[in-house]
Amino acid sequence: MTGLFIHPMKEKENESHLPLKIKKSLDASWKEGIPAAIMLGIMDYYLIPYGLFLGATAQEIGFLIAFPNLIASIAQLLAVKVVRLAGSRLKFLIGGTCLQAAILIPLALLSLFPFSGRIKSLIIFMTLFKVLGNLVGTAWGSLVSDYLAPEKRGHYLGWRSQIVGIAAIFGIAVAGTILFFTNRRFPAFGFLILFLSASLLRFFSSYLMSKMVDLPSHAEPGSDFTFLMFLRRFRQSNFVKYVLYVASITFAVHMASPYFSVYMLRDLKFNYLSYMSIHLAAVMMGLVAFPIWGKHADIIGNAKILKILSFLIPLIPFLWLFSTNPFYLIGVEMFSGFIWGGFNLCTTNFIYDAVSPAKRVRCLGYFNLINGIAICSGASLGGFLAERLPNIWGFPLLTLFLLSGVIRYAAHFLLSRHFSEVRKSAKAISSLQLFFSVLGVRPVSGLNREWNVFPTPHQLETKLPEIKD
Repeated sequence: MTGLFIHPMKEKENESHLPLKIKKSLDASWKEGIPAAIMLGIMDYYLIPYGLFLGATAQEIGFLIAFPNLIASIAQLLAVKVVRLAGSRLKFLIGGTCLQAAILIPLALLSLFPFSGRIKSLIIFMTLFKVLGNLVGTAWGSLVSDYLAPEKRGHYLGWRSQIVGIAAIFGIAVAGTILFFTNRRFPAFGFLILFLSASLLRFFSSYLMSKMVDLPSHAEPGSDFTFLMFLRRFRQSNFVKYVLYVASITFAVHMASPYFSVYMLRDLKFNYLSYMSIHLAAVMMGLVAFPIWGKHADIIGNAKILKILSFLIPLIPFLWLFSTNPFYLIGVEMFSGFIWGGFNLCTTNFIYDAVSPAKRVRCLGYFNLINGIAICSGASLGGFLAERLPNIWGFPLLTLFLLSGVIRYAAHFLLSRHFSEVRKSAKAISSLQLFFSVLGVRPVSGLNREWNVFPTPHQLETKLPEIKD
């Protein structure tokens, strides 16, 4: 692992020529990611246990995942207008994250007050949280991608993902430990601590985000187009084909993904330490995967990696069918974390490569809208089928996992061939070459060069006069 965590800002001596404000913004970006990652670790991995604690059924868990994602995805249609109303991308980021933090306070207090509408209240709070989170993610991606040259994004974002991944591991581990020790006597108190902590962390993340510098987003001819205009270009647009490819995989994945936690906690009766350990295995392998996939993506492009990984993603739910042993499931999740680490990173990077800066907020919004509808549809269908499918080895959820894997393969074979790489500098290599390079047996030519993640002064010179304090 030596050398994996070298700060990109210390890699080149000529870095002093980089405009100071951009350097400080990139520095603030990874720092604010640390509390944000701990907060998201709590929300992503302990929301479903919280719902089960409050008395949710499997179908209500599906609704808890589906409905907030549906409303949040529809809200993406307003992404450009909301950013313009706020005055700038950075102003919206600060305001949106503060509101997110505030929403987590009443969400945490639900654990203390038993009443019949707790699940509905949880869904409402999560809907507000998700709407803000998706809009914040769109604005953040648009702004930070403007800081970086296209061929450097994979390395910087991969490196940043490592740092925030370490923070997420810490958050997941501490949260699981708290729940394990409070579960017998004070389970409500454990969840209260978790979500109030998440609120404080989001406030701190917002403060660090305020240290970033804003860049104006300029309109250009053709940058204003409706969602229907976007969809009508399916036959001609490589990007629209890509979005539908990702959404189809997202739909198939979310048929099962909310129910792995239900399966572990409700059906297998795992305690919170076992539950935490299995999820941590995936996060830790994702941490290892980020820089590996990021460096390869910078050289060979993102499309090649996405197509190979979407062939491997269907294997994950199949592997859950063969054993209930926690150590076996840790191994499955290590494989899952390595695959998803690359897929998630390259999914985002492909958008930054394929879309011009003027269209980025709008296209990210439409991407999140379609993806959110896919999440909602998949989770809703999974929740409906969860208790209605025939059993495999005594568990209907295992049948759901099998079905999810089959549909993932259908999505891969039907849609992966319809989009192509957009980066002209991408190096063409075979799948076998990529496999050996990822393993470190025979690295792709260029992987051993020094990495300078920052844009040159020439690349930034048109932006700098317009940077606002």
